[in-house]
Amino acid sequence: MNKYLEDLIKLSKYDTSISQFEPKIENQKAKLATFVETAEAIRVGINATYLEIDDLKSKRTKNNIHLSELKSKLDSIAKKNKDVTNEKELKALQLEEEIAKEQVSFANEEIERLDKLTAAKEEKLKELQEKLKTEEEDIKEIKVVVEESIAEINNERNEVYAKRSELLSQFDNKILTFYEKIKRWAKDTAVVPVKKQACYGCFMKINDKTYAEVLRGEEIVNCLHCGRILYKGEEETATTEA
Repeated sequence: MNKYLEDLIKLSKYDTSISQFEPKIENQKAKLATFVETAEAIRVGINATYLEIDDLKSKRTKNNIHLSELKSKLDSIAKKNKDVTNEKELKALQLEEEIAKEQVSFANEEIERLDKLTAAKEEKLKELQEKLKTEEEDIKEIKVVVEESIAEINNERNEVYAKRSELLSQFDNKILTFYEKIKRWAKDTAVVPVKKQACYGCFMKINDKTYAEVLRGEEIVNCLHCGRILYKGEEETATTEA
């Protein structure tokens, strides 16, 4: 095979590997991000529950104050009863007393309801705090695994970069410029194999003359349809050898 073509195939494979490292790193970071997002959602839930509990306790305090006022009012009515001089005043006081007692009853029921809601919210808060604790422990473990994976990926990337740099140090500048021009639009498919007499970049069938040139591998051949650099795929190699 043509030496320049061999170098182009190697360079293309290095570039393809390099472009795949960043998605691998992002994939590892995404694993950790999922746990972090879950933990943050739990924290939001905890803060919201704290606010709900504070609101319930505030309402209970207001009801207690109102209940105290009602009891004072009933005491006042009881004192006034001693000074009643006629039936009209008595009925008015009785009506006022009845309304006050109903309000006392409602206030007590409301306090009981608020206490039940507060207890439920506090139980929910406890569950969320336990859940957050577990999530944070998981994050610590996942973070270690992710950091180790990213370090491994970076080591692999550095190795590929080193091999690429070594290859480029002995690369023909004209061939490199030619490759870079195609790579600008073809990205990681600047150099592609030919399989079943088709370019594996645009997947168009190439003519017999071009196909024969690719099989010989004596020179750099471009796809007449898309312009990518072609080389003999494994199937074609096996067929040629047979």
